[in-house]
Amino acid sequence: MVAGAAVALACGGSAREAFAIKQFFDEFKAVYVKPDSADPAEKALAAEVETAKCNVCHAGSSKKERNAYGNALAERLDKKADAKDVAKIKKALEEVAALPSDPAKADTPTFGALLKEGKLPGGK
Repeated sequence: MVAGAAVALACGGSAREAFAIKQFFDEFKAVYVKPDSADPAEKALAAEVETAKCNVCHAGSSKKERNAYGNALAERLDKKADAKDVAKIKKALEEVAALPSDPAKADTPTFGALLKEGKLPGGK
């Protein structure tokens, strides 16, 4: 039993490294999520973020895969060096908000426009 518990604990501990960086997610929520807003789009976004959690930036069930929004942030932020740099995180969020959500399409909305519409920036 002790060996089984040790294996389970070790697996659970190693799985944590693949999850979203808490500080990045906290700053994202501080900038974009307004659950008490009267605006329907802001309420919708708050609900979407609450449901999506890590999948705001990640794709599917693997936390090693990122969606387009997560990739754009990953180009600007280092998970170790920038995790405590609130100013750099906010700057990266601002820069990424101005980027097209799909650069391959000419008429695609920016990540920021999607957020203002109450949609997840990386899709569902």
